[in-house]
Amino acid sequence: MKRAEIQKPGQRLFGLSTPLRAAVIPPLSAARWLLVLIAAAGVYFFHGFLFPVLAALVIAFASWPLYRRLLAAVGGNRTIAATLAILFILTFLVVPIALAGTYAINELREWVVWAIETNRHGSATPQWIATMPVIGEWLNQQWTANLGHPGGIGELIQMVSGSNIGTIYRGALAAGGSAFGLLLTLLFMLIALFFAYRDGEAFAAQVDRLGERILPTREIRSQRVVPATISSTVTGMTVIAIGEGLVLGVAYWLAGVPSPVTLGALTGIMALIPGGAPLSFTLVSIYLAASGKLFAGMALFTWGAVELFIVDKTLRPKLVGGPIKLPFLPTFFGLIGGVKTMGFLGLFIGPVLMALLVAIWREWLREVEMMDEQAPAIDEEAPEVRKIQAG
Repeated sequence: MKRAEIQKPGQRLFGLSTPLRAAVIPPLSAARWLLVLIAAAGVYFFHGFLFPVLAALVIAFASWPLYRRLLAAVGGNRTIAATLAILFILTFLVVPIALAGTYAINELREWVVWAIETNRHGSATPQWIATMPVIGEWLNQQWTANLGHPGGIGELIQMVSGSNIGTIYRGALAAGGSAFGLLLTLLFMLIALFFAYRDGEAFAAQVDRLGERILPTREIRSQRVVPATISSTVTGMTVIAIGEGLVLGVAYWLAGVPSPVTLGALTGIMALIPGGAPLSFTLVSIYLAASGKLFAGMALFTWGAVELFIVDKTLRPKLVGGPIKLPFLPTFFGLIGGVKTMGFLGLFIGPVLMALLVAIWREWLREVEMMDEQAPAIDEEAPEVRKIQAG
């Protein structure tokens, strides 16, 4: 019987243990590309949930200080605290907004009916417009030329937007029939908000660990600036918008303005834009004065100016911006760019992103200033170091 041959090191029964050729793609690089592809696939398949998830994160950031108090009140039970927080949001945020939206839709129906009848039969110039000083005659001519004949509103809409009134009417009906989609989005938002409350701290800890690896010198400072900026910006803008919409809406009702709920809601939305609230109550005041209610118009304008002065001088500097006080131009660009990109949610996301950009910019400037301050000291120490090295 022959002796079994002793295998040489690095050799196996079916060949060498190490490949003769290198892999086409290194394993580490392949794993990275696989992670990128999986992330891209996740974004593609779940981009429809982006709006409710972002809305949930915005609400969670804005209400996190109150949630922490609620969490302490229930003994640290995160599930119970998250459930109570969702119930509070439904009671004090979702239900009031739904009721106000219902009233506003009922008032808007009157405007739509008037527009349809005016487009069908034409309309004479209202007396209060024709009798306005200075521009009344010109407005009367423009009204007669554009709206005084049948189909005038449709022609005006087509000239401005390129769509006819029938297309807009069908689009409005389709938007009104998408209530199920809105409810589904609201449900997804509440589910995401529940888990943001319950598991938010654990997820934030994971993000902090990654941030320490990516930005080790700035992570601690970002942990303080970013949440405070998001919370104060969103909370301040929301509180101011709701407050101005309510206060001026009540003022519209007391002044006898038609559709006060709708105009109050529009004023609240316009309050998110710099200069939007003054424009709103000024136009309503002009309407009251031109329609023969001069005292009501002057009183409404005076009340709006006083209220705006109080808000801009006392509340807005304390509520909006937090550690980052945004100038007018970045705020305006954030609002317009956010609305153009993400719709209504962009009113909150846009300013937050601009606040973060401003924070990063100021951080870079601070580092440059510190380097400039340290440069003279280094220049003074350089000759002494050279003498020591030469000695």
